[in-house]
Amino acid sequence: MKHVCDALNIRYPIIQGGMGNISNAPLAAAVSEAGGLGTIGAGTMAPEELEPIIIETKERTVRPFAVNVAIKVTPYLQDIMELIIKHDVPVVSLSAGNPAPLIPGLKEHGKKIITVTASVKQAVKAGQAGADVIVAEGYEAAGINSNLELTTLTLIPQIVDSVDLPVLAAGGIGDGRGLAAVLALGANGVQMGTRLIATQEAPFHESYKRTLLEAHENDTVIVGRSVGRVRRVMNTPYSQKLLDYEKEGVPLKQFNEMTSEDYHKIGALEGRLDEGFINGGQISGLVSDIPTVAELIESMMDIAYARVDQLHKNFRSTDVK
Repeated sequence: MKHVCDALNIRYPIIQGGMGNISNAPLAAAVSEAGGLGTIGAGTMAPEELEPIIIETKERTVRPFAVNVAIKVTPYLQDIMELIIKHDVPVVSLSAGNPAPLIPGLKEHGKKIITVTASVKQAVKAGQAGADVIVAEGYEAAGINSNLELTTLTLIPQIVDSVDLPVLAAGGIGDGRGLAAVLALGANGVQMGTRLIATQEAPFHESYKRTLLEAHENDTVIVGRSVGRVRRVMNTPYSQKLLDYEKEGVPLKQFNEMTSEDYHKIGALEGRLDEGFINGGQISGLVSDIPTVAELIESMMDIAYARVDQLHKNFRSTDVK
């Protein structure tokens, strides 16, 4: 854990996943203030939309935070890079594309680089390109996922064995038990998204939070397999519409339009779950309360330490012959 905390200048090895166009300063700042690393997801936002969020985040916290750039998603890649440098954002998270061409320029400005990967091959290439931290994301995670659909449990140890960098686990982690589990697999910490939606500081619609609170283990669905655009979302009326359209052979262009950030905001920010979607990971079934971000992170650390300590005691007390 110490390696990733030192690399990112944070207290706890817990970072927020990029949340695309529903990203906001209150939640990102709250995560950073609680000792983790808050993240603003640039998504498809234009520079004039993103810049005020960066400015507000800096007003709310003096601690490090990140901007996530989904390389193949944003139509404003160079503009976003310039904003990051202009506002001296200390950490940049790169996903959904090849980070190698971007890393040298960011490094010249002293940025720490996190790359989100879904395979050993991607992680190795990211390390060779100069990344500081690798996020290994299993397809249990919310939102857009790799078509490889590798699970966190199998992915983490393989990536840990293949790179000489701190590795954070993403996908299926939402409490201290999950943190302890991935530490046992060799990860240095975690990236979370879904669990942070259900916190007091997260300014999302109550329908979104209530859906997470009421979710069971099978209340997420995968949409987009038929068109090669895998996305994990909560099982809502709108997601069922998407699945029905897929059965009818929806064209890729239409599917992309129906899963654009406009429909994401309709679900997440306006709570109209029959007209827009809400992302959700398989961890949804474990969400049972809405704490503050600080309460959540402190609880996770306490439980993780206790679990690791208990496992250590159990092993020491076992009479192995």
